[in-house]
This record gives sequence, structure tokens and C-alpha cells, in this order.
Amino acid sequence: MSPLVAEWRQLLDRHAAVSCALEKALQDRHGIGLSEFETLDRVVDANCGKYRMADLAGDIHLSQSALSRAITRLEKDGLVERSACEEDRRSVFVCLTDAGRRLYDEALPTHRAVLEGSWDI
Repeated sequence: MSPLVAEWRQLLDRHAAVSCALEKALQDRHGIGLSEFETLDRVVDANCGKYRMADLAGDIHLSQSALSRAITRLEKDGLVERSACEEDRRSVFVCLTDAGRRLYDEALPTHRAVLEGSWDI
């Protein structure tokens, strides 16, 4: 096996291990999946009050359909709200609710603890 292939496989293995650890910890401790947490994390990082879905899709490592499903779950749980852009009715904004901010603040230490744990990333 070439060194490049070995390095690629090692990267995939690490990504899978960390993703699984994050998914389990976030689900067990906070009842939220990794995709939903990552979506909340991006909305919080944007620090703009509302985040255009098209921009969020470009910034997050989810397919358009996976992002849409994550937003639907977050909206159903009252963690985000969607609203139409008044200037361009085709655009949709996502904003964090107070409940979404509380859950994010509670889950953030868990997320960071898994990343800072025994993983050599």
C-alpha cells in the first residue's frame, strides 16, 4: 500500500472514531445528534442573528438534504426557527431560539471534551 493511501485510511479511521464518539456523547448526554449540534455550532459561530440557509449549506459539511433534515429536526424541537427573506422569497433564514441557545451551551462542553480527550487529531 502506498504511503498516501495509508495516510488517507488513517484520516478516515480517525474521523469515524471521533464522529462516533461525538455522536454517542451528545446523544447520551443531551439528546442531540452530531449533525444537529454542528448546525447549531455554525449558527452560533455566524453570530448574525439569522443565517441564510444557502450560506449555511456552503459552510457545513452536510449535503443539502442532510442539512434540511437537521434543520427540520431542530425546528420541530423548538431549537431553531426558519423565516423567509422579505427581499428574496426564495431565501430562507435560520435563527437560534432561546431553547436552542441553552441546549447548545449545555452540549458545547461535552463536544469540546470529546475533541480534547485522548484523540490525537
